[in-house]
Amino acid sequence: MNRSLILGGALSAIMLFLAISSFVWTPYDHTLMDIPNKLQPPNAVHWLGTDHFGRDILSMIMVGARTSLAVALLAVGIGMGLGVPLGLAAAATRGSWLDELIMRGNDLVFAFPSLVIAILITAVFGPGAANAIVAIGIFNIPVFARVARGGSLSLWAREFILAARVAGKTRARISAEHILPNIANLLIVQGTIQFSLGILAEAGLSYVGLGAQPPTPSWGRMLAEAQTMVSLAPHLAIVPGLAIIVTVVGLNLLGDGLRDRFDPRLLEGRS
Repeated sequence: MNRSLILGGALSAIMLFLAISSFVWTPYDHTLMDIPNKLQPPNAVHWLGTDHFGRDILSMIMVGARTSLAVALLAVGIGMGLGVPLGLAAAATRGSWLDELIMRGNDLVFAFPSLVIAILITAVFGPGAANAIVAIGIFNIPVFARVARGGSLSLWAREFILAARVAGKTRARISAEHILPNIANLLIVQGTIQFSLGILAEAGLSYVGLGAQPPTPSWGRMLAEAQTMVSLAPHLAIVPGLAIIVTVVGLNLLGDGLRDRFDPRLLEGRS
């Protein structure tokens, strides 16, 4: 029994359920202000309490889950959609100028963290969730390029690849038909890990005001707004902090479980 896979899948499913449910139902309107009932602790009416504007924390967490998961998912999609073809091309032309150009470009992007890239993008286009997606997505491109290239290089010397080359298939066709399916497990595991890192990156960007803008709830901005009221209403920081922790831990456990599932030798080594 793969406990990491089960526990990670359960935690991730809970957060996904909250995010999807927010499209059709939340306990209260997440933008509804109720000043007389502000800063209430968790109670029977507001299960997770209210914030400094009297807004329901549970409703904001649910909509915030939708925001965080959407930003991270789209960012991973950008990174995978652009990084994987680049990695496959680099592996197919190993040692050529194209391989060198792609890998040195990856090194250049790695030199700038997603927060720095977000600041640069924000300086030109302004803050917002879309710019956070672009910033995190750009940072994900070299990650997937390296994984795709590393996984592909060992396959190019395999007999079935040599047979495909003898049959007259082009390198591009071999990459698409034979290489990509055989490294899909690596990409899925890496995608899960980058998804969890995307959650953290989105929270960090929102914390400094570069992510989703009001009135759209964001876990990172909820933490930023709560920092001056921790002693007065600690639940304002505890709840979004726990949401981030549960989501990231769940996705990391899911990634570990998938890695064990795709490579049983790792699971045997741990037992």
